[in-house]
Amino acid sequence: MQQIATLLFVLCAGMGLSVEAGLLGPLGEQVGHLSATLSIFLVGGLLLTLAMVFIGRPPLITLFQQPRWLLTGGLLGPVYVVVLTLTTPLVGVGMTMVGILCGQIGASLIIDHFGLLGSERRAIDGYRLLALALIFLALWLIY
Repeated sequence: MQQIATLLFVLCAGMGLSVEAGLLGPLGEQVGHLSATLSIFLVGGLLLTLAMVFIGRPPLITLFQQPRWLLTGGLLGPVYVVVLTLTTPLVGVGMTMVGILCGQIGASLIIDHFGLLGSERRAIDGYRLLALALIFLALWLIY
């Protein structure tokens, strides 16, 4: 039951990303792509700050005690949001999200297969390759 609830939670988050892409495209065209990206991170940063104040948190110093390479993920968020902001008006929300999904699945299969970035190893099998092929097919069909 916990796995089903987790999958539903992830599905809802994915739906939220599509809504975000739909909002960012027009916003980027009105205020500029980098300004739209900044606005997303400012609002998100404010909400996270409030959550940390009310929910509690471990001491901030523990963040800086982690290996530096773990913090490089912060570089990827703005790149992702800029890509959403630039591409959504050009190709639409559906194609943007399926294209991103193709990249996510391809990279995640490699990360899982080799146990990269501290993840548990999960071998690529025929089912996973078929899933990736079907997502590429979906991208081609949407195109």
